[in-house]
Amino acid sequence: MIKVAVTPKDALEQFFGFTKFKGEQEAIIKSVLQGENTFVIMPTGGGKSLCYQLPALMSEGTAIVVSPLIALMKNQVDALRGFSSDDGVAHFLNSSLTRNEALKVKEDIRSGRTKILYVAPESLTKKENVEFLSEIKISFFAIDEAHCISEWGHDFRPEYRRLRTIFDEIKRVPVIALTATATEKVQEDILKNLDIPNAKTYKASFNRPNLYYEVRPKRDVAREITRFVKQHDGRSGIIYCLSRKKVEEVAETLCVNGIKALPYHAGLDANQRASHQDKFLMEDADVIVATIAFGMGIDKPDVRFVIHHDIPKSLESYYQETGRGGRDGGEGKCITFYSYKDIEKLEKFLQGKPVAEQEIGKQLLQDTVSYAETSMCRRKYLLHYFGEELPGDNCGSCDNCLNPQETVDAQKDVALILEAVLESKERHRAKFICDLLTGTETSEMKTYKGESWKTYGKGSDKDVRHWLAVMRLTVVNGYLLKDIETYGNLSLTEKGKKFLKKPTKILFAIERDYSADTVSDMDNAPVRTTAADETLMKMLKELRQQIAKKKGLPPYVLFQDPSLEEMTMRYPITMEELTQVTGVGPGKAQKFGKPFVELIAQYVEDNEIEREEEVTVRSVVKKSGNKVHIIQNIDKRIPLDGIARSKGLSMDDLLTELESIVTSGTKLDIVYHLNEVFEGDTQDEIMDYFRESETDDIEAARVEFDGDYSEEELRMVRLRFMSEVAN
Repeated sequence: MIKVAVTPKDALEQFFGFTKFKGEQEAIIKSVLQGENTFVIMPTGGGKSLCYQLPALMSEGTAIVVSPLIALMKNQVDALRGFSSDDGVAHFLNSSLTRNEALKVKEDIRSGRTKILYVAPESLTKKENVEFLSEIKISFFAIDEAHCISEWGHDFRPEYRRLRTIFDEIKRVPVIALTATATEKVQEDILKNLDIPNAKTYKASFNRPNLYYEVRPKRDVAREITRFVKQHDGRSGIIYCLSRKKVEEVAETLCVNGIKALPYHAGLDANQRASHQDKFLMEDADVIVATIAFGMGIDKPDVRFVIHHDIPKSLESYYQETGRGGRDGGEGKCITFYSYKDIEKLEKFLQGKPVAEQEIGKQLLQDTVSYAETSMCRRKYLLHYFGEELPGDNCGSCDNCLNPQETVDAQKDVALILEAVLESKERHRAKFICDLLTGTETSEMKTYKGESWKTYGKGSDKDVRHWLAVMRLTVVNGYLLKDIETYGNLSLTEKGKKFLKKPTKILFAIERDYSADTVSDMDNAPVRTTAADETLMKMLKELRQQIAKKKGLPPYVLFQDPSLEEMTMRYPITMEELTQVTGVGPGKAQKFGKPFVELIAQYVEDNEIEREEEVTVRSVVKKSGNKVHIIQNIDKRIPLDGIARSKGLSMDDLLTELESIVTSGTKLDIVYHLNEVFEGDTQDEIMDYFRESETDDIEAARVEFDGDYSEEELRMVRLRFMSEVAN
């Protein structure tokens, strides 16, 4: 046994080899050693683990640390053993242990060798473990990732709710609860549930100045991620996705593009997860693509980028996950891809859950939307969410501050919002206030007779999006308070009341629009942008017109505008490069591509254009398991509605998949299905329309046929036309 040092500082050097504490570590450790209940809110990378590890090593008995993940426990135990000559100093007790291994752990605890025991909450509830722990000397209980206790936390675990009861059953000893993310509501929840209302609370700053925050619209995510990772070759990074399927897709795409990437999700067996985690920590892999299961408590200081393929369910999740970057104080880039479509998907997942849980989930999602869509300083917004104010309005290290939007004086708009909140007696949420100002008739508006209020329709010259954006500004600047207990009811602060009496200039950055023309996955969908090189765009269109005329085809059959636009940005000068343009597959490139490539190559040479080093994103054969299945079933002449059902797709989603396949140059023969849907010469009529039309726009087709055909019917015939004529 190591001789226990006299002071925390001596112990720090003795056990860990460090000479000084970070932030409030020393004060926290002293609090625990004095037997006080302690609550620690400290950002990821702030050194939370030391706050219970050191007092555990200094105290008589064994500290019981409740931890949510087996991988986390293993990582922590391995790290502690690295600092000690005795492997028995730290153990974990969970379902991964054999009976003999569990007996060895208990033997070491009884002998006094073990100072720290990590347990999963599920293991803690087992009768045999409760009986065993009741017999030994316990120095204190530590709850890591304490936000798991709260329904308002981003990773709520019902089993965490039982901890206080179990602790009391074992032994009444001091408790230290630790979390990296906690809003005021979550903090209250933790203290109440653990029955430590008077715990000494330590809250460190949530500002991570070395992290750069950026939100990008979801357009061609595969290419953007691959390009980014290649630009940061050899650096460690984490990419988060919401689904296991997407994790596998992204990891595979990176691998075929020469990047050492591994997947990590709960669908992999425990050995595989542990192996992938170890490879990442040991730098045998540069990138880990993971669900949120990865990273809790993982101490890898040199993660240089954290990418979110999908926006997280809450800002707490986002903060914690981005916080895994740059823990050594070095560079950490946090890039998030955002589309409101992803929010809508997450909202659907809430359906069927208890009403209270739905309301909480929706509120957390709306806070995430507000962050993603805001044009104010992201760091300022984030810190405000966690109850911390950032001086000034420009952090110099987020996309909004480095590329600021145009600003206007929002004085009148802020005053109108405050008036509306007052008139609504401070009993309503942001959406109701927006509906009130825009004069939108809703059932809630009718219930409260809002149409008779003075502020009703006063802001109808601006849309809901604008009012929500100004409202965010009003909340962050402290004029309005959003009450979490009532799921976001708004009320005026003293500052807001003073502003109403004497309005002052308040600058508002015009919001970026992330809603339009976004792509919600990695499939080849046309990227709706404007041409980067207008001159080249004109030349490409003229060439397309000439070839189309010779072949007797509408121009869009060759390449659609979004594909031409992308050519003006990327300047593909080989056939291989052309196939990487969205909406262009090998088949289409082979059929129409040669003159386009030749024109671009000549244009690049004539104008001495320095092409950006191209990142060719090689597609994965099983890029979509759906696509292989769909093509095979069409070959078997299975009706389209049957194919959709077999894959759990709506007809709309299936048609989108089919359009992606055909646009990329693959022929699909769906005539057998169309013959069942249409009678007589109807198909030929629609086919003739697309043959002669200058556009493939479905809405234009509906107008042409006076609404005789549904969108679905027109899309199916368009598919046949594009497949037969363009491929």
